[in-house]
Amino acid sequence: MTLRDAYDNALGTADDTARDAYDSAVELFLGGNYGAVEGFEAAIQADPRFALGHAGLARALMMEGRMPEARAAIETAQGLAPRTTSREQGHIAAMAALLAGQADRARGLTKAHMRDHPRDPMVAQLCSNVFGLIGFSGEVGRESELLAFSASLLPHYPESWWMKSMYAMALCETGQAEASLREMDQALALNPRNAQGAHFKAHALYELGDAALSRAFLAGWMAGYDPRSLLHGHISWHQALLALQDRDAEVLWAIIDAAVAPDSGTRSLPINTLTDTASILFRAEMAGLAVDPSRWQQISAYAHQYFPQTGQSFADLHAALGHAMAGDGDALGRIIGTARGFAGDLVRPLAAAWGHIARSEWRAALDDMTRIMATHERLGGSRAQRDLIDLAYVHVLLKLGLAQEARRALMLRRPVLAAAPPLAGYA
Repeated sequence: MTLRDAYDNALGTADDTARDAYDSAVELFLGGNYGAVEGFEAAIQADPRFALGHAGLARALMMEGRMPEARAAIETAQGLAPRTTSREQGHIAAMAALLAGQADRARGLTKAHMRDHPRDPMVAQLCSNVFGLIGFSGEVGRESELLAFSASLLPHYPESWWMKSMYAMALCETGQAEASLREMDQALALNPRNAQGAHFKAHALYELGDAALSRAFLAGWMAGYDPRSLLHGHISWHQALLALQDRDAEVLWAIIDAAVAPDSGTRSLPINTLTDTASILFRAEMAGLAVDPSRWQQISAYAHQYFPQTGQSFADLHAALGHAMAGDGDALGRIIGTARGFAGDLVRPLAAAWGHIARSEWRAALDDMTRIMATHERLGGSRAQRDLIDLAYVHVLLKLGLAQEARRALMLRRPVLAAAPPLAGYA
């Protein structure tokens, strides 16, 4: 008898234990909860020739930053692929392209696979998030493309907490925060411990300007979230951001030191540790808080360790910020001179602007930032994350004494922040 997974896909295993462990691991992975690696390992322990068990393990290991193990797992899956169905072969091919660093190929394979097998969520998730293959495409219109992708899949996932969460985030990133919040609440009602839903609800509330409700919601939800889980550090960043908006410096630093910074013990991926830490430190400085120089030294050293070469544009722009604020001109210069990747052409002037800001060269900073403001969505990340750039632009205008222009810019670009942005000298 052919076994089927929780999404009614035929599976290349005849072992009930392997199937059940696989289904459990998929749900943990999609929900951003701890235990997916162990679940996929249990599946392949029950059936060592279960190809999708190895493919799932590869993806879960990748999301824990364990790349050598992830590559070994996908190689095993590829070796087993010829004895599987065409659906499983396509699934493995998309995962293998991702792990080989072939982003464009993986994106194409994923989209083709979803046309034939729309209820294959472990493949769908490669493109369904702002940190996915569409989100990091470097293209203008990526947010609309993400919405179109998730909307096309939504009818295939009736009453799915996961797909509702993905669709809700896409709505949020295209300016439809109220509709997003409705979808997110439905997703959380279906699965209250869905970390993706909790994370995206924080985004929707942020876009609606409801910091108080967001702080209260996250405080309650995070109390039961395993710190070993993938999103713990990044959702903590959201909590720190909300504390900064409320000028609650004591809570801000406590959260950073407990769950965000490199030495906090966070289990976040290096890209999240780098971007979240550099971002919150600079946003704190722009708000008028004193940032210990050792914090900048630490994040600059972390960028040296985990991102010594350019190529991941979203990481590169934050590495450049860390190096600039730490006074590491050589490292900053390397990024300015060599930035490549999906939006390297934007990273170079932005990195130069960070250097000018660090040296209080405000006019030069403005010149460089002006070059990237029209299309900085190409750099990746969410609206909330890219507020780093919009706030920095307004910060520079304020430093140049252009207060009226600063207010006009923020009202046009990010009206949700315009009433009371966390910027010293704005009021």
